[in-house]
Amino acid sequence: MKLRPDGWVEGARRMPSPNRDERPAGSEISLLLLHAISLPPGEYGGDAIERLFTNRLEPDAHPYFQQVSSLEVSAHFLIRRDGEVVQFVPVHERAWHAGASSWCGRGRCNDFSVGIELEGSEEERFAPVQYSTLAALVRALRIALPLPDIAAHSEVAPGRKTDPGAQFDWARLLADLARG
Repeated sequence: MKLRPDGWVEGARRMPSPNRDERPAGSEISLLLLHAISLPPGEYGGDAIERLFTNRLEPDAHPYFQQVSSLEVSAHFLIRRDGEVVQFVPVHERAWHAGASSWCGRGRCNDFSVGIELEGSEEERFAPVQYSTLAALVRALRIALPLPDIAAHSEVAPGRKTDPGAQFDWARLLADLARG
């Protein structure tokens, strides 16, 4: 994988989301924010996440979708269970993934973070290939961006969010990055 000057990553499938805007002037991208998502909850492999992030999720397709279909959300990347990387927003733009959030005393994490969603749930282990793909993506991003910090959604929005959850193997990710 390689980050191109236009903010898109070579090797990622591109699916542009309208749920993005410009970062505030002078914002240094310094945080990688990890999330977990499955739609419907606990189900993998469909196109519902992509539909949600591109405002095309049909509320009548599943009872749960009625709760989320009107949300305007996105992330920069989605890493599927099979390791495929889908990119929704170029990294120099702000994706709408963190919501009300704070990291190290700095609010509005979307302003200075890159959001990566892992297809999964807090109750199940993530697939081994997701860790290797995540490490490769982080290494590619760190060539062009400082990204000194990696955090969980639950750390920037405590009490409101719990992902990626206790099943996420932080030691494995850090070991994969150290081998890089």
